[in-house]
Amino acid sequence: FNASMLELCGGKKVIGIDIFIPNNLKKRLQSNKNLFKKIKLIEADSTQKCTLQAVKSIVGRSKKVMVILDSYHTENHVLKELNLYSHLVGKSNYLICADTIVEKIPEQTHRKREWGPGNNPATAVKKFLKVNKRFVPDPSFERKLLLTCHPGGFLRAVV
Repeated sequence: FNASMLELCGGKKVIGIDIFIPNNLKKRLQSNKNLFKKIKLIEADSTQKCTLQAVKSIVGRSKKVMVILDSYHTENHVLKELNLYSHLVGKSNYLICADTIVEKIPEQTHRKREWGPGNNPATAVKKFLKVNKRFVPDPSFERKLLLTCHPGGFLRAVV
């Protein structure tokens, strides 16, 4: 999906990072050769320095970067990702923190996980914004979408 949207906008590359990328997913992505040229998959922990270095080598000096964080949803992990990847995002571009809705979902409705109300992407965003003044939440996305799993998670770089 992201590669298709990137194609429409004239963008260059989608970088997907995950600790496990199933072979059948890789094959499905490779089946569309034109779009797959725009996709770089990195099978690694997003918070490792070598992973960040790999992303930096792909991005180069470009600041026309949008980052979507959607991995392990504990506050500590997401806060680490926000701090690491925010440096790649230039002014007027976006850092999107996914699944901030977890803060509003009652614990008993989820299967047992390490994250939940009080420990999730939303609490990480709140801490991040207290110390990082380069970003502000952009609620215009929420108004356009009408429904989102990322309330307060669309962060626009203002500096």
